[in-house]
Amino acid sequence: MSHTEPTHRSPLQISLARLRRNRLAMACLVALTVVAAACVAGPWFTRADYEEMSYSEPYASPSAEHWFGTDYSGRDVFVRCLVGGRISLAIGLVGTFVSVVIGVTYGAVAGYAGGRTDNVMMRAVDVLYGLPYLLFVGLVMAMLGDYLTPMTRMLALFAALGAVQWLTMARIVRGEVIALREKEFVEAARATGAGPVRILARHILPNLVGIVIVYATLTVPAIMLQEAFLSFLGLGVKEPLPSWGSLIQEGKDAMEFCPHLLLLPGGIFAAVLFALNFIGDGIRDAFDPQLRV
Repeated sequence: MSHTEPTHRSPLQISLARLRRNRLAMACLVALTVVAAACVAGPWFTRADYEEMSYSEPYASPSAEHWFGTDYSGRDVFVRCLVGGRISLAIGLVGTFVSVVIGVTYGAVAGYAGGRTDNVMMRAVDVLYGLPYLLFVGLVMAMLGDYLTPMTRMLALFAALGAVQWLTMARIVRGEVIALREKEFVEAARATGAGPVRILARHILPNLVGIVIVYATLTVPAIMLQEAFLSFLGLGVKEPLPSWGSLIQEGKDAMEFCPHLLLLPGGIFAAVLFALNFIGDGIRDAFDPQLRV
């Protein structure tokens, strides 16, 4: 039997209460918070530096001094995993923010304008859907590789991955805006002389917050996985900056005699992706209007 929610609670409170009852999503949220906190604060409390090389002890096994061992240059893999987590999580979050801004703006304009404008804008989305955008990002990064520093290369990844992930968000927002633009509260705002920008900003977009949060949560692991794929191919984050994808690529080269260099960063990355997907599923179920009672 479904639980009857108190009538005095807002839809947001009802959704959050439903999310808290999802034990798997909450457990993943706690685990992800711990991993993110370790990645952000951990390197400040360790003695090793992610760039510090020690050619006297390459490929060292895990020990009390080097918890995850060392890589081919003698660098501490544990610290590099923490710093790599910073970069991978940052790329996922910033790339998602870029995709949300572009997708919500594009979809809202197309849905509210309707008619020929909507038709032209959505046909452009259909064309972009047919392009191998990950290959396109890889080619752009490969062409710009010689002209970018490691830091600017990472910033370029932020923009590039976010700029190709907005298509689904635009479709979803456009459909919701089409459903909302004929509602009574929108007609009332239009009758008072409110313009399209004001109606979108004040009346329509606030009603899309739930669905945007849901799909943004599911976009974060997708962008992180794409960044890892590009870094694995050598087209993403470059030395000396690490990411989980580049660490997996380095571990692949040493997997025959040092399998932990592949299994440890790969295991952390897989666990974080699972956690993000379970959290996204939990948020989707909590905010699904069809489940509200």
